[in-house]
Amino acid sequence: MEAKKKRLSRSKSGDAFLFVIISLFAVFMALPFVYSIIQSVKPMEEIFIFPPRLFVKNPTLNNFYEMFQLTNNLWVPFDRYLFNSVFVTFTATFLHFVLSSMAAYSLAKGKFRGRKIIFNTVVISLLFTFQVAAIPQYIIMSKIGMVNTVWALLLPPVAAPLGLLLIKQFMEQLDNAVIESARIDGASEFKLFWRVVMPNIKPAWMTLIIFSFQSIWNREALEFIYDESLKVLPTILRQISSSGLARAGVGSAAAVILMLPPIITFVLAQSNVMETMVHSGIK
Repeated sequence: MEAKKKRLSRSKSGDAFLFVIISLFAVFMALPFVYSIIQSVKPMEEIFIFPPRLFVKNPTLNNFYEMFQLTNNLWVPFDRYLFNSVFVTFTATFLHFVLSSMAAYSLAKGKFRGRKIIFNTVVISLLFTFQVAAIPQYIIMSKIGMVNTVWALLLPPVAAPLGLLLIKQFMEQLDNAVIESARIDGASEFKLFWRVVMPNIKPAWMTLIIFSFQSIWNREALEFIYDESLKVLPTILRQISSSGLARAGVGSAAAVILMLPPIITFVLAQSNVMETMVHSGIK
């Protein structure tokens, strides 16, 4: 036993080496966020300076001021775009969470013919990127009259397969004895789902909500939406910031504004994300 303990223990130099490696990876991953923030407070003469500098000499908030000034001059009120983003993000995230969880419960704990075929179809659908499915998706939505409606923003994210896969992998680790005992006590399938299964997989569905929120918040859906009053906040901010080199600073400020909600959401629930990654085997 003592020999086994010695093999499992690490030296202080090994711990220090791992700490340095992890710190380097953390700095590398944080660099894009730091760079975006620095660029957003650079004056115009420092943005295009050569050779480029990472740090700013004369920080300013004029880029943010100009961005908000431009949004106030739009013929559609800015709060309309903000409302569209908030409504679509929260509604689609909630629907995706509910439907993915219910479908995952059926695939993980249900016994019916074709269960494996359905699950394999979900896994295969992960192989297709958005660009591959864009044209078929547009044709389908055009046939059923969803183009240029709010449904074009809501329904496509609801059917994302990643959430179903994530929840199913986590549900399969639940002990069937707990479910069977509740079923013997007279619990219905709906009560089993909401009162027994869902509380035990909270880290998984919290992770699903975070990933879904990040994806939907940054979704523009310009291929489906043409009406100005239906456009969302990322679309408008990118349109404003892409009007020439003179608005490069505004573009950086807009990028920071768009990054804040997903980052805040992740920071508030990062413990659940880490627990899900450990227990579900996702790397």
